[in-house]
Amino acid sequence: MKIKVISRSEEEETKEKASDVRKLHRNLDPNLHPFERPREYVRALNATKLDRVFAKPFIGSLSGHTDGIFTMTRHPTLLNNVASGSCDGVIKLWNLTSLTERTTVQAHNGFVRGLVFTPDGKHMVSCGEDKTIKMWKLDLPEYTFNQEVISIYNGKNAFTSIDHQINSTTFATSGPASVEIWKHQRSTPIQTLQWGHSTITKVKFNPIETHLLASCTTDRDIILYDIRENSPAQKLTTSMRSNSIAWCPTESFTLAIANEDENVYQYDIRNLSKAMTVHRDHVGSVLDIDYSPTGREIVSGSYDKTIRIFPVDSFKSREVYYTNRMQRIFSVLFTADSRFILSGSDDMNIRVWKANSSAPMGILSNREKEKLEYQDKIKEKFKEIPELKTIATHRRVPQLVYKRRYIKNEIHKAKQRKIKNVADNSGKSPKVEKVLSKHTIKVDN
Repeated sequence: MKIKVISRSEEEETKEKASDVRKLHRNLDPNLHPFERPREYVRALNATKLDRVFAKPFIGSLSGHTDGIFTMTRHPTLLNNVASGSCDGVIKLWNLTSLTERTTVQAHNGFVRGLVFTPDGKHMVSCGEDKTIKMWKLDLPEYTFNQEVISIYNGKNAFTSIDHQINSTTFATSGPASVEIWKHQRSTPIQTLQWGHSTITKVKFNPIETHLLASCTTDRDIILYDIRENSPAQKLTTSMRSNSIAWCPTESFTLAIANEDENVYQYDIRNLSKAMTVHRDHVGSVLDIDYSPTGREIVSGSYDKTIRIFPVDSFKSREVYYTNRMQRIFSVLFTADSRFILSGSDDMNIRVWKANSSAPMGILSNREKEKLEYQDKIKEKFKEIPELKTIATHRRVPQLVYKRRYIKNEIHKAKQRKIKNVADNSGKSPKVEKVLSKHTIKVDN
């Protein structure tokens, strides 16, 4: 009689370190595993269901402001340091690790319209409606405020926003009808850029092509500037006003726009005649947007009191966040590691959310990381199966949002029916609606 036994050396099978890869003895011949696909489908289904069971995106709130939070900015080098400015002129620094306040200062009379850290992270620059720009020094290593102002820059009009150029001492401010370029060492602007007479509400430097600058105005315009020249470069006029803009951190030519028509648009500045993508799940004006540092997702805050996360290549949001007490969202921000989202709203609170609602908190072992990666892969493999797709995409929303979304869908269906009926009765082919270009009115060079 012949007996087959498995003989393995203990030295070869024992891991020397905990981080060593485990040896798996498995024959990968598909003929020996006829039920592999059904087995993976069940695993994907269970993983999708458990994602929804453990989806708890809200982490906590940062309370202390006595007015609505209008602007927020993250520190360039310190992961857990965030600053916020409110409508009563107060600026606060926060510690995200402990969800506590580092320090506070009464900075301006009236709204804090803009807030930005310098590239070295040792100073912060703020602007407000009191026609002043103030530079503050941060006391290291606690990163708290020194109550004394290092520099004060006086303007002729109230400022509406501010942004700093990467790796230089140049910063830009916006105000009525013009964008002004400043240097730390100069008390007056070194350059003034103007196109038209409408108020400029937001200004942003390109993080890659640092000489490029974008702004949005109250007159429905998006204006692009090159600060190496003394005149604006391009102007895009849209059908409705834009409230905020954001540059993609990984592609220098991609610009996102938060619009009053309840949509977020992504444009390629090399061809402004039509949008690259339209993100259209909000039912109220989009007030602020921000890219994740990876450039793969966009977070938006809206007048409908919800936060939505959009993949850059999808018109539908993958997540919607809201609470019963949260009011209109003036400011949204990704943290520098893309794991968390901050939202500042009219109810005087900054809320901290997970970017991935079911992601576990804390330190994970290697086996836990491998398990999560495997589950992500099999969910991606079966994501188009109707049963999994329904579970993964279904979200509960407030009743008002649900009703307005229903009305918005019915209006869209009615337009499609009208196009079809006109084509049927006229004998012509149905007219295809140009979704990407209908928002663009004209482009001036």
